[in-house]
Amino acid sequence: MNQHNVHLLDLPNEILFLILKNLDNTDVLYSLFGINNQRLNIIVQEPIFTNILNFVSISQSTDEIFSISNSILSRFSIDILPRIHKNVQSLILQSDSMECILRAGNYPNLTQLKIFNFNKSIFSHYFMDDSLFQHIDKQQLTDLILIINENNTEITQKEYTKNVYANILAFFKNLKHLSIASSSVEDYPLSSLCYLPSMTFSSSTLTKLSINVNDFDDCLSLLDGRLKQLTEFIVQVDYISNWTSTFYSMDDLPNLKCFSLTCYRNTEGYDILVVPLLRRMSHLEELTLYILIFRGSTCISGTHLDNEILIHMPRLHTFTFYIVSQNVDADPTVHVSVDDIQRTFTNIKYRKVACMVDYFNSRDITSRVFSLPFKFDRLENITNNIPNIVFNSVTHLKLWDKDPFKHDFFVRLTRAFPFLKYLSMWNIQPPFFKLREFHLYAKDWCSIVEYSHLISLDFGDTAAHYLEHFLDETKTYLPRLTELKVNYDHLQNVTENFTNDEMRHNCSRIKRLIVEYSIVFSKDVYDYFPLLSI
Repeated sequence: MNQHNVHLLDLPNEILFLILKNLDNTDVLYSLFGINNQRLNIIVQEPIFTNILNFVSISQSTDEIFSISNSILSRFSIDILPRIHKNVQSLILQSDSMECILRAGNYPNLTQLKIFNFNKSIFSHYFMDDSLFQHIDKQQLTDLILIINENNTEITQKEYTKNVYANILAFFKNLKHLSIASSSVEDYPLSSLCYLPSMTFSSSTLTKLSINVNDFDDCLSLLDGRLKQLTEFIVQVDYISNWTSTFYSMDDLPNLKCFSLTCYRNTEGYDILVVPLLRRMSHLEELTLYILIFRGSTCISGTHLDNEILIHMPRLHTFTFYIVSQNVDADPTVHVSVDDIQRTFTNIKYRKVACMVDYFNSRDITSRVFSLPFKFDRLENITNNIPNIVFNSVTHLKLWDKDPFKHDFFVRLTRAFPFLKYLSMWNIQPPFFKLREFHLYAKDWCSIVEYSHLISLDFGDTAAHYLEHFLDETKTYLPRLTELKVNYDHLQNVTENFTNDEMRHNCSRIKRLIVEYSIVFSKDVYDYFPLLSI
């Protein structure tokens, strides 16, 4: 074979498979299905290229969700799907193209459906009767993933739970796995079960549930027996108070094998509510905790976790956690160090553990203990005190400190958080603001800092210094920044009334500019931010 004239069809099937497997199945089918070559037609109809079809594109640079073009959609619905629909086991769809795709075949082996931009309007249009599923046996669907993008702000959480979430289980009666998530960092209608009938959102088949709920009462409601077969429960709770409004059973949960609890707000209900729930999970094999404990009597240690929680879980083999003890009322005569806390984690179940300790005064401590490698995508109120650890999973970060952030901190930040997409900061103290330090101001930012993946920047509560240094392309490189939240007066000042050329480049891709009050932007603003929506 002449190495300079190798044609794709000269390659053996094994090599062709390896090449095509690196492409998206829809790209393979659109490019090669139906061309005048029998061998390729046979290959692209193999199950590996037809069992999972993704008709949604997510921008790697902005996280925006796109549907496929009408021309591609038309070809699939008319020419491709009617001939391969029997092979399809999983479909990933945009809500606006869902009808066209689902009506293109009977899909006798379809078991999984993932729908982006799902909302109450879509539910009311397609899931109140069998019009869309009349030729598809909806009872064969066992896995449903809904990515919510709700624009109806008038419906209450309880109404949404009763009229949408609960009816999903009634519509797909044989679901085993249900996941309901948001398409963005913005809130969406959370599940709220409190005071609703006890059998609301019930199922005798569901084994895995991933859902966001309003408060801890809702979490307890979902574990009250209405989901009899539940073995895996992943829940994000918006708020955990220090009391419950209803009496709940304290019986063991022997079926539960995997439990994940996330709460981004501070809670004073850890000892009263969270620990008693965890003690009911005696058969648990995997546990994930992300929790912020407010005004506790002590920093959470490995000894505490062993004695209060893990001793009740003899089958546990995986424990992933991020636990913050905030505003601990400490003994001012005892200085708790990172080493002091880490020495308490001797149990082999912890594997590798890291710790951060911040003192704001002699009695006010915040400690953070977490398992490694770090698995979560969000960190908040991080100070200058970041450890020498790479947080590959973190995409959302909020900085907060009473002391100023300097250039060396932002250099360390890019190394510690290489895939950061959303950065928010609170710090009203610029560096070198004291008279004796002012000569260091211009010398501090001595090299360009690059944030390769940063999409959104929230500097609404920061000193103008930080905005100036982040927008200046000679100091910071932001190749993907599309959203900026700022104090308008600060923005006007640092850009010199939108004339500073050194800031134009970092502003050139911004599509969304959020300021603290309603304002009609001038032509100068639109010239400075050319992609800004009018």
